[in-house]
Amino acid sequence: MLRTTALSLSLVALPTLAFATPQGWSPLLEPAELASIMEAEENIRIIHVSGDFAAGHIPGAAHSPYANWRGGPSNPGALLPELEYELEAARVGVEADIPTVIVHSGESQTDMGTAARVYWTLKSLGVQDLALLNGGFAAWAGAELPVSTTPVEIAETDFMAEWNDEWYISTTEVADLVERGEARLLDSRPSGFFEGIAWSIARPGTVRGAENLEYGDFFDGNRMVSPERAREVAAQKDLLESPVTVSFCNTGHWAALNWFALSELAGVENTRLYAESMAEYTIHGHELDNEPTRVAYLWRSTKRWVEGLF
Repeated sequence: MLRTTALSLSLVALPTLAFATPQGWSPLLEPAELASIMEAEENIRIIHVSGDFAAGHIPGAAHSPYANWRGGPSNPGALLPELEYELEAARVGVEADIPTVIVHSGESQTDMGTAARVYWTLKSLGVQDLALLNGGFAAWAGAELPVSTTPVEIAETDFMAEWNDEWYISTTEVADLVERGEARLLDSRPSGFFEGIAWSIARPGTVRGAENLEYGDFFDGNRMVSPERAREVAAQKDLLESPVTVSFCNTGHWAALNWFALSELAGVENTRLYAESMAEYTIHGHELDNEPTRVAYLWRSTKRWVEGLF
């Protein structure tokens, strides 16, 4: 049931001041935790990046469609010009020192990738305190917390981005690490993609020397696991002492989930997101592991095309 409330409607017009990290803040917030913080703190930004915003959202939230943070159809994971990110962030009221929560619809594990990718982008742009809502809006509404269908006017800010490459790695850098064998390369995709059996935007196969760590390993249903569990998974993969860990997928979407789980929850230092992922890597003609022969590739492609007719 949708319930409208005045909770956090004060979020719409904030002074430009330096704000402390709210008590109880963490990169992954449960709905009740976020509600408690919103009751105690006025200076919180809530940004919905997926779902039907008009049908229901957290009161005081802004709507920033995921498409506004992504590249074009041929390379969706490609980074946009910094100015485009800056303008979109300013439009929805982002400031570097205002704590910001990214909310997805909560319909699936994959959908949480929208929030994780925007989180990674905003962190790279210089926003200091960020969080994801675990389970997304579905979990919020399911907990019978306040829901609004009334749009609010968000005051645009003068946000100035300061891009930081600390959590990013380029195609050239990935190819160099592959050549030198100096990184842990984690394919976040389901095993069929890793094994070259399934493919979408990129050639089938995986980056040479990569290991498969499916993004679903960091979920319990549609919610991400606790930091403690994320660290257990990282320890099982012997990632805690890795000099460089690179997370990739097809377009940097699923990979953002693994990046978030390892970097923000498990605390694995020097974890990088290969934002462009396989869509760009294969364009450059790099050799792959698990790549089927040309005959097998053509047969599978034809089979998929035929199956699509019926």
